[in-house]
Amino acid sequence: MTKNTKSKAAIAAGAIGSAAVAAALLYANKRKSKDKKPEAPKVPSGENPETD
Repeated sequence: MTKNTKSKAAIAAGAIGSAAVAAALLYANKRKSKDKKPEAPKVPSGENPETD
């Protein structure tokens, strides 16, 4: 292999590795936000809320 071919292969491997890392981070963030569910606010002092 020539020096030029090796550098092209190294760049391609780096691009594939970067894409894999980016995909893993996106997946982890998606899972993290999916796990958090917003809780409904609680009524203070246990009384029923009044509505109009």
